[in-house]
Amino acid sequence: MRRLPEFKAWWAAVRATALAFCLTFVPAADVPVFWPILVLYFCVLAAITLKRQVKHMLRHRYVPWDLGRKTRYGGGGGGGGARKSDK
Repeated sequence: MRRLPEFKAWWAAVRATALAFCLTFVPAADVPVFWPILVLYFCVLAAITLKRQVKHMLRHRYVPWDLGRKTRYGGGGGGGGARKSDK
Protein backbone atom coordinates (compact mmCIF):
# COMPACT_ATOMS: atom_id res chain seq x y z
CA MET A 1 0.00 0.00 0.00
CA ARG A 2 1.42 3.37 -0.98
CA ARG A 3 1.61 6.18 1.53
CA LEU A 4 -0.26 8.49 -0.82
CA PRO A 5 -2.56 6.98 -3.47
CA GLU A 6 -2.10 8.37 -6.97
CA PHE A 7 -5.63 9.79 -7.19
CA LYS A 8 -5.20 11.80 -4.00
CA ALA A 9 -1.89 13.18 -5.28
CA TRP A 10 -3.46 14.26 -8.59
CA TRP A 11 -6.48 15.72 -6.81
CA ALA A 12 -4.26 17.77 -4.50
CA ALA A 13 -2.29 19.05 -7.51
CA VAL A 14 -5.48 20.05 -9.34
CA ARG A 15 -6.83 21.85 -6.27
CA ALA A 16 -3.55 23.70 -5.73
CA THR A 17 -3.43 24.75 -9.39
CA ALA A 18 -7.04 25.95 -9.32
CA LEU A 19 -6.45 27.91 -6.11
CA ALA A 20 -3.29 29.51 -7.53
CA PHE A 21 -5.16 30.44 -10.72
CA CYS A 22 -8.03 32.02 -8.77
CA LEU A 23 -5.65 33.94 -6.50
CA THR A 24 -3.98 35.57 -9.52
CA PHE A 25 -7.11 37.70 -9.92
CA VAL A 26 -7.25 38.81 -6.26
CA PRO A 27 -5.30 42.06 -5.70
CA ALA A 28 -4.80 41.29 -1.98
CA ALA A 29 -2.77 38.19 -2.91
CA ASP A 30 -0.30 40.27 -4.95
CA VAL A 31 2.48 40.32 -2.36
CA PRO A 32 5.90 41.77 -3.24
CA VAL A 33 8.67 39.22 -2.86
CA PHE A 34 12.37 39.83 -2.33
CA TRP A 35 13.95 37.39 -4.79
CA PRO A 36 17.13 36.50 -2.81
CA ILE A 37 14.92 35.08 -0.07
CA LEU A 38 13.26 32.80 -2.66
CA VAL A 39 16.65 31.64 -3.92
CA LEU A 40 17.79 30.88 -0.36
CA TYR A 41 14.52 29.04 0.34
CA PHE A 42 14.96 26.94 -2.82
CA CYS A 43 18.56 26.08 -1.91
CA VAL A 44 17.60 25.04 1.62
CA LEU A 45 14.74 22.84 0.38
CA ALA A 46 16.95 21.26 -2.29
CA ALA A 47 19.70 20.53 0.25
CA ILE A 48 17.29 18.94 2.72
CA THR A 49 15.69 16.81 0.01
CA LEU A 50 19.02 15.71 -1.45
CA LYS A 51 20.34 14.82 1.99
CA ARG A 52 17.30 12.65 2.65
CA GLN A 53 17.52 10.94 -0.75
CA VAL A 54 21.24 10.22 -0.40
CA LYS A 55 20.67 8.74 3.06
CA HIS A 56 17.95 6.53 1.60
CA MET A 57 20.20 5.39 -1.26
CA LEU A 58 23.09 4.61 1.09
CA ARG A 59 20.79 2.70 3.42
CA HIS A 60 19.81 0.45 0.50
CA ARG A 61 23.45 0.21 -0.69
CA TYR A 62 22.92 2.15 -3.90
CA VAL A 63 25.89 4.42 -4.56
CA PRO A 64 25.18 6.80 -7.45
CA TRP A 65 28.70 8.26 -7.66
CA ASP A 66 30.47 5.11 -8.86
CA LEU A 67 32.45 7.02 -11.53
CA GLY A 68 31.65 4.54 -14.28
CA ARG A 69 33.18 1.47 -12.63
CA LYS A 70 30.76 -1.29 -13.41
CA THR A 71 30.62 -4.45 -11.34
CA ARG A 72 31.55 -7.46 -13.45
CA TYR A 73 30.29 -10.87 -12.50
CA GLY A 74 31.96 -14.17 -13.38
CA GLY A 75 30.56 -16.63 -15.84
CA GLY A 76 30.88 -16.85 -19.56
CA GLY A 77 27.28 -17.09 -20.75
CA GLY A 78 26.05 -13.56 -20.43
CA GLY A 79 22.97 -12.43 -22.20
CA GLY A 80 22.13 -12.38 -25.88
CA GLY A 81 24.29 -13.66 -28.67
CA ALA A 82 27.50 -12.35 -30.10
CA ARG A 83 27.43 -8.89 -31.61
CA LYS A 84 28.82 -8.12 -35.01
CA SER A 85 31.72 -6.25 -33.43
CA ASP A 86 32.55 -9.30 -31.25
CA LYS A 87 33.15 -11.66 -34.20
